Amino acid sequence: MTNGRIQLPNADGVLRAYTPRAEPLPLTTGAPFTSRTVYSAAHVVADPYADTTPDSPAAVDWDATLAFRRHLWSHGLGVAEAMDTAQRGMGLDWAGAAELIRRSSAEAKAVGGLIACGVGTDQLSVTEVGYPYSLDEVRAAYEEQLALVEESGSRAILMASRALAAIAKGPEDYLEVYGHLLRQAAEPVVLHWLGPMFDPALEGYWGSTDLDAATNTFLEVIAAHPDKVDGIKVSLLDAQREIDLRRKLPDGVRCYTGDDFNYPELIAGDDQGFSHALLGIFDPLGPLAAEAVRVLDTGNTPGFRELLDPTVELSRHLFQTPTRFYKTGVVFLAWLAGHQEHFTMVGGLQSSRSLPHFARAYELADGLGLFPDPALAAARMKNLLSLYGVNQ
Repeated sequence: MTNGRIQLPNADGVLRAYTPRAEPLPLTTGAPFTSRTVYSAAHVVADPYADTTPDSPAAVDWDATLAFRRHLWSHGLGVAEAMDTAQRGMGLDWAGAAELIRRSSAEAKAVGGLIACGVGTDQLSVTEVGYPYSLDEVRAAYEEQLALVEESGSRAILMASRALAAIAKGPEDYLEVYGHLLRQAAEPVVLHWLGPMFDPALEGYWGSTDLDAATNTFLEVIAAHPDKVDGIKVSLLDAQREIDLRRKLPDGVRCYTGDDFNYPELIAGDDQGFSHALLGIFDPLGPLAAEAVRVLDTGNTPGFRELLDPTVELSRHLFQTPTRFYKTGVVFLAWLAGHQEHFTMVGGLQSSRSLPHFARAYELADGLGLFPDPALAAARMKNLLSLYGVNQ
């Protein structure tokens, strides 16, 4: 770093000078949101001193992981726990997720934070012959996880199941499994439709690769049990499809956008409705996203868009293909922002993005004023660059 500048590599490997921001964006905590329900899917912090391998059970730094959730709650955001952003199925197994749910739910209760937790079937692991399970076994796996989440006092998010996607013969199998789960759920749940761009194993979910046909099955599940569905979380990165879907929902069923490409317009809504939010990008954007929603609470939609629209470039960068590796950028920014003392991820996933990708993520986040201590972020970025052989 010379005269306050950092040499950052472009995608073509050419170094260019970047001058870090001097001050963070001034953001404050405030009253609870009134116009939207907003969850941030939250990442986990790995224990960097654990002697593990990429295929070992996750070693989690629980103190740092829970501290980050308190950070999100302090800004009024809810926490969507043990979801894709927490590397569920990409380093965090069911045993680790169960412990995360227990600890985070207890912490939420202690501080009065809003929380919802992911319910899946990831105790059914893939074998050499795929997923050799029956529908009854898939349903039982869901039931085990649903019971734990309900016992913790958290709202349940029924996540898409790799095992169900592999063994279902058609829409009728989804209707049977989800219908059974919704009938026995103690409280209304959130249904999560995660697209294959986030997890290729979920191709053809709801019984068809035709998204119109899949949407019809999804809506059929909801229509049969509207009193047991708090809302749906849609992660298809298709704004118009989400808008069309939310307009077909029964009264009282919310749409939580999971579209990390088009979230400002979907949350702002139109004259026929709007989406609430359950987003991975709100992990690094937490304070700024909260500020924007409070502006929206006053009825100032242009002011909301003015704050949130500039963040889309960063989000699209972090979620670029292969989209499933967006968690690496999320944890990278948490390290630069000082929320953790290292850039290590469970499963060794910190290696899943390139140095130019990190450089651009840093530049975009710094330009938005996301780092509470820009000098710390710059110093940590410089340290990372030096490990790659970039001399400053």
